[in-house]
Amino acid sequence: MKIPKRIASSIINSLKGGVVPRIGLPYITVGRETEINALLHDVEIIVDGGAAFRFIVGKYGSGKSFLLQTIRGYVMDKNFVVVDADLSPERRLQGTRGQGLATYKELIRNMSTKTRPEGGALTLILDRWISSIQSETAAETSLSPSDDAFSRAVERKIYEVINSLNEMVHGFDFARLLTLYYKSYVSGDDETKSKVVKWFRGEYSTKTEAKSDLGINIIITDDDWYEYIKLFAVFLRRAGYGGMLVLIDELVNIYKIPNAITRQYNYEKILTMYNDTLQGKAKYLGIIMCGTPQCIEDTRRGVYSYEALRSRLAEGRFSTENAHDMLAPVIKLLPLTNEEMLVLIEKLTDIHAQLFSYEPTLTEDDLITFIKIEFSRVGADTNITPREVIRDFIELLNIVYQNPSLRVSDILNSSEFSYAKTPLEEASSETEFAEFTL
Repeated sequence: MKIPKRIASSIINSLKGGVVPRIGLPYITVGRETEINALLHDVEIIVDGGAAFRFIVGKYGSGKSFLLQTIRGYVMDKNFVVVDADLSPERRLQGTRGQGLATYKELIRNMSTKTRPEGGALTLILDRWISSIQSETAAETSLSPSDDAFSRAVERKIYEVINSLNEMVHGFDFARLLTLYYKSYVSGDDETKSKVVKWFRGEYSTKTEAKSDLGINIIITDDDWYEYIKLFAVFLRRAGYGGMLVLIDELVNIYKIPNAITRQYNYEKILTMYNDTLQGKAKYLGIIMCGTPQCIEDTRRGVYSYEALRSRLAEGRFSTENAHDMLAPVIKLLPLTNEEMLVLIEKLTDIHAQLFSYEPTLTEDDLITFIKIEFSRVGADTNITPREVIRDFIELLNIVYQNPSLRVSDILNSSEFSYAKTPLEEASSETEFAEFTL
């Protein structure tokens, strides 16, 4: 398994820092087949014009973000547009001080395609859409691009896409802005193009400013930003993409909102999204939200505190610890098995050796010993997560690489060998422990 050093470096450095690498995930994907297959089934529904909504639930470090990034890479290869955002105190689904709009801005800022995976793809998408229609028209009509008839044929195709949006909420204004962008593209008016993109990004703060610049007496706000996500999904499909996937992580930041009424408003927004996707009010759109078990299942502050959501999302009577319904709205991440963790650290051993150009010295017995030590201590079966094990293992690889005279077996069998800390062990102060147990 040959890996470019750029990718190997990203994998090792990201995992050592406790974050998910943005590239190279296929090299280290282990397990999660059931969860991935369930989400890929949703992708097929979205391509056919439907919509899907899922919650991915797991402890900190259990692999939620890893699964998100895996799906992100897969759907971009399937010609999807992906937007993603992490919620925070400043970014919520609904707010009174622009927190909902801030989430929208983050989503659009991170708009990604296969050719622009790092985000910022909005302008590229709009330009590609117009260019592709021009190419299609040239192929179908054999007209010269300088011919007036060619321009009229292109405009007809453009307006076919634009007019299909008029029936949707805010679709008329959205269509007018697309028309304005097209005319600016043809005339080479980069200033107006930039203003249209600014509007689509939600960066106009007043209607007066938007009216002055674009002749549009409407702006994207906290209350209606989700309607524009639905508009984008339909437009992107008409523009030649497979659909749109929205990834929202750190749902725990809604759980932490101290004001109960504000939390309920945010859960109401989730309910609206959920109902839209299941009732056919959204098309070509997938939404995945990630959170911890507490922020979903806590009936005082979590998602389940909103009865309309709890009644829709709570597990039925037939699910057991060993048999979960992966086609249900909520996917609970099961722990990776010891065998899967062994396969993962074998992959990391190989990647680390390629990155630093050395022959691996860890034997299979060493890897098995490492796994046994990590999972044999008290509480490891319920508290330890892949993140802690991976960080510990990469540290071991670094030490062995930098100290060739050390024998791995001696390090592992040493009484000084320190285990990966669980979240409970890391929450040393009362404040940290209180936050962990919220």
